[in-house]
Amino acid sequence: MQNDPVKEATAAPDAPGLSVSAAARPGAVVQTDGTTFTLWAPAAERVELALIADDGSQRNLDLSHSGEFWTGFVPGVGAGQRYGYRVHGPFDPSHGLRFNPSKLLLDPYARAVDGQLDFNSPLIYDSSDGDSAGHVPVGVVVADSDPPPPISRPVHWGETVIYELHTKGFTKLHPDVPEHQRGTYAGLAHPSVIKYLTDLGVTSVELLPIHHFLTEPSIAARGLTNYWGYNSLGFFAPHAPFSSSGSRGEQVAEFKAMVAAFHAAGIEVILDVVYNHTAEGGFDGPTLSFRGIDNRAYYRLAHGAAMYDVTGTGNSVDTSHPQVRQLVMDSLRYWVEQMGVDGFRFDLAVTLVRNERHEVDIPGHPFLAEVAADPVLGRVKLIAEPWDVGPFGYQVGNFGPPWSEWNGKFRDSVRDVWRNTSDGVKDLAYRLSGSSDLYGDDGRYPYASINFVTAHDGFTLRDLVSYDHKHNEANHEDNRDGTDDNRSWNCGVEGETDDRAVVRLRKRQMANLMSTLILSTGVPMITAGDECGRTQHGNNNAYCQDDEISWFDWSLPAAWSDQLDLTKQLIALRAAHPALRQWHYFSGGPVVPGGRKDLSWIAPHGGEMTDADWFDGNLRTIGMFLAGDALRATDTEGHALTDSSFLLALNATPQTQQVVVPDASWAPAYELLLDTSNSLVTEVEAGATVPLAPRCLVVLRAL
Repeated sequence: MQNDPVKEATAAPDAPGLSVSAAARPGAVVQTDGTTFTLWAPAAERVELALIADDGSQRNLDLSHSGEFWTGFVPGVGAGQRYGYRVHGPFDPSHGLRFNPSKLLLDPYARAVDGQLDFNSPLIYDSSDGDSAGHVPVGVVVADSDPPPPISRPVHWGETVIYELHTKGFTKLHPDVPEHQRGTYAGLAHPSVIKYLTDLGVTSVELLPIHHFLTEPSIAARGLTNYWGYNSLGFFAPHAPFSSSGSRGEQVAEFKAMVAAFHAAGIEVILDVVYNHTAEGGFDGPTLSFRGIDNRAYYRLAHGAAMYDVTGTGNSVDTSHPQVRQLVMDSLRYWVEQMGVDGFRFDLAVTLVRNERHEVDIPGHPFLAEVAADPVLGRVKLIAEPWDVGPFGYQVGNFGPPWSEWNGKFRDSVRDVWRNTSDGVKDLAYRLSGSSDLYGDDGRYPYASINFVTAHDGFTLRDLVSYDHKHNEANHEDNRDGTDDNRSWNCGVEGETDDRAVVRLRKRQMANLMSTLILSTGVPMITAGDECGRTQHGNNNAYCQDDEISWFDWSLPAAWSDQLDLTKQLIALRAAHPALRQWHYFSGGPVVPGGRKDLSWIAPHGGEMTDADWFDGNLRTIGMFLAGDALRATDTEGHALTDSSFLLALNATPQTQQVVVPDASWAPAYELLLDTSNSLVTEVEAGATVPLAPRCLVVLRAL
């Protein structure tokens, strides 16, 4: 029940400790003797602040109107206070106006969120006049606190190895983590978890969404939950259910402690952020925050009330609006300055660069300009998922500096080569050498390419070599969800098998894919569990599986120690040799006069690739000679780095290929560092003809 509203909250006092900038900052700003609340709602006729007591009762206060903002200072209110807003104005859905004061709204700037969404209540929809209080999440006042210490040594893009993981799923089954901390920020900070990551050698963890998110009512109706978290409601609030210590602001402190633990271990924290849509869904979705504050400003609308959806979720956030864009920028800066994170991966980033006509506007969108000019964001890593589901939504290679991008073409090319379906090796050569065709024409470097073979969305690495078809029956969508373009090969048997020959082949294919990923120029991204055989049993869209299908099985590292050891070996090899993680594009010529070419492509006959070789659609055997005489990267004194030279050779065909080792003008001999077939001798002489086993990758170091 609502209490009788107090007509006016106390105006923000002109007193010591309350600066003008603090008073004007959107959200809840804690002062020494109270809290200032500020909400942007330019089209509202009246705004009430609802202060919510522990018993659910409310004290409603009218805020003062100043320009496009509504604000008020409330004495005696501090950290831990729960609150929401009631926004009054015209209710005319046919014209996009969705004001309804019976809906208790979450502050878009809330730094913590408490409470659950009652999926079964009709009161969360604005077609109902009932009060939604008690059925929706609310904001929590959080006082400012010190950010976590920065990372001990910044990780250069050229050294970066990303590990994509889910905050809950990674530790939910971990035997060393105390049970009450499993699946939480504190669980991720556990010493055993961090030791696993440091032993593996990754430099950066990329967390699936941790902005406070909700499950869609349609998913809840199937008895499932939104596990991945791509359904954000609070852009400033750490997801409360990932906290082991509480949801009244404790989640903020626990998240900061987790970041501090990673930083102390030298590991960066990158957030997967979802600014392209919100948890309010389509036209008939619940009214929880943005829709009731200013539906026409926050969301892209088509005709009248119709939502313009380029995300596949029912709505798209309209970053062509300056204040909406400001919200996103404020959120990003908050996570860097206050929460200590080291970078962001932007889900469906193309949606963020669509203009007021919903057209893709690269490079002219103001969001891109504001990000590029921002001094705070200039010191962190920025990664775009360069597509959405709208017209002209596939924009791989087009974002420009300072962005890196998920390279979907790398994924597709590498999968096709190793399943023996590619059109020769032309495209593979671009992917192995940093994708200069995508990123080399706009001033970016090879680390603009985030290379990946798998991600959270799709098959795991083990499933990629075990299934030809998706098996998503557990999602209760009649196996219609998830992509059918898996570019997978089951090695002859669908699903799990006891056939030893098939198992051996699958393990070799996994080794080939992991080796290609980590040794390619660019930034490798490993999906958690791929280093030790994690399976989702053929489910390629486990977004709603908050169970053993998705959780990391900690019995696997011992059972798949060969794959784990290989991954560690590859990451260590990459870290030790700058020739294997170059920061500049290759020219195909010497770096210094008289030196060898920085990169040479070797055909099976032992000479350099000819035009005929490049256009041979059946060729799937190739060598890559990386000269270490002088690299374009320099040391701290400006001198060119030097390194060993390497010959990488791969044979993706099902037959043994007789290949000729380059003559002595390249190197007199080579020592074997890696052979996924375990069939080559330990040393190879120049000019020798050697059998390259079926479906294998070999790394040789020049002597």
